[in-house]
Amino acid sequence: MTDSTEPATPTPAASAAPSPTGRRNATPVAAAAAVRVRFCPSPTGVPHVGLARTALFNWAFARHHHGSLVFRIEDTDIARDSEESYQMLVDVLGWLGLSWDEGPDIGGPHAPYRQSQRMDIYADVAARLHRAGHAYECFCTPEELDQRREAARTAGQPSGYDGHCRNLTHADRDRARAQGREPVLRFRMPGHTITFTDLVRGELSFAPEHVPDYVLVRANAHPLYTLVNPVDDALMGITHVLRGEDLLSSTPRQIALHAALADIGVGVGAPIAFGHLPYVMGEGNRKLSKRDPESNLLLYRERGFLPEGLLNYLALLGWSIAEDRDIFDMSEMVEAFDIARVNPNPARFDLRKCEAINAAHLRQLDPGDFANRLVPHLQAARLLADPVPAEDAALLAAAAPLVQQRMVTLGEAVGMLGFLFRAETDFRVESEAIESLGTEDGRVLDAAEATLEELGDFSAAGVQAALRAALVDSLGLKPKLAFGPVRIAVTGRRVSPPLFESIELLGRERTLARIRALRAALG
Repeated sequence: MTDSTEPATPTPAASAAPSPTGRRNATPVAAAAAVRVRFCPSPTGVPHVGLARTALFNWAFARHHHGSLVFRIEDTDIARDSEESYQMLVDVLGWLGLSWDEGPDIGGPHAPYRQSQRMDIYADVAARLHRAGHAYECFCTPEELDQRREAARTAGQPSGYDGHCRNLTHADRDRARAQGREPVLRFRMPGHTITFTDLVRGELSFAPEHVPDYVLVRANAHPLYTLVNPVDDALMGITHVLRGEDLLSSTPRQIALHAALADIGVGVGAPIAFGHLPYVMGEGNRKLSKRDPESNLLLYRERGFLPEGLLNYLALLGWSIAEDRDIFDMSEMVEAFDIARVNPNPARFDLRKCEAINAAHLRQLDPGDFANRLVPHLQAARLLADPVPAEDAALLAAAAPLVQQRMVTLGEAVGMLGFLFRAETDFRVESEAIESLGTEDGRVLDAAEATLEELGDFSAAGVQAALRAALVDSLGLKPKLAFGPVRIAVTGRRVSPPLFESIELLGRERTLARIRALRAALG
């Protein structure tokens, strides 16, 4: 049997008010206990930016307080979970540089860290909750639940579970089984208002009519999220739970369950502090979905975002290091991170700003580091061999500074620098660039060819002086019209690294061959 109660909502009077200093009255982090936070994603689909933002905030919180981050896998949904998703998740988190202290790949004192391997634990705890009276068998069918909910709605009453099976006698349960009914195990909520101080939103209260008894274990004995995550948190000594706002409605249920777990001796019994991170919104002021293209973490790696640049931007989705500062590294974030400074209002994902943040980090890289980071992208495009030949490595080292201030992502190196590494047999001028040329540009190419063929000083400065004299001074052309056809011939594109430096790196022979080829194409 199943149950799908409506989400619990805090009472309107419970909205957190700002303190006189402008900061919420969030519960301070206890100094007496070591901070332990957890990140427990489900291995379904492709890792997304909302998941990474949650992981980042937990990581920064743990590192700021010199605590521990537990990486736990919520893989009890057999129909949706996959090993492929799990591997993608671990891979992309490793690429981002987010490390953890305990987890399925490294072990720890509370192993196993995959919920699918902890079923015996959940079954034992569920049985103990049942014996202690904190949970009871519920025999209501889905149809009966729907009918009673609809009746409650019609009467203007809360439509959650109505407690129908709360106080069944042994005889009642025997009759239900005789009818072929299989029970779910339902948690017995305490029946009073639950109030807690959210680390992000301040004090919140949930009235009992909005937090009805809920299902812990399905009729097929399969435990639900409502049981397994609180049990794991209790057994693993988690002190703080930082998660998305969409899970806020489950918090009063978990608080009540933690009290019951403490009563039966599961976990240390210390209260857990909760903080709910704001939604990440996409276009049209709607919640960013896993299906939105800008949500896919793997695409950012493919495009060549720097991990530190992407993390910097994700940190800004609800938090800031200072009012007048957007660019920072992760060590600075760890030093400054304060959960009480997280803004509870929805954060909007802005791809252009994300790109701008990444470009700023690209510009800050050491030139040698920048060149090294371009290598995988050039190799993926088959422009560089693996290992990189010494001659190509030297060429890349010389060329990388020409584009470092112009690029937004590392992947742009294929278009910006590919002309240097392509064999002449593979070199092609972009069709758009050819279409921008006219037959009158042939005389520009003729003059450039004649000038460069006889040029003695083939340095960037020498090339610039010679071409300026031949094309601007002699032909009377504006620099843009004079150098545009030469740029297209040499690089194959209308936009490229600085032209004269590019010609120097390409060399006389290859430069002349490309000018002649384009001249012939123009007729």
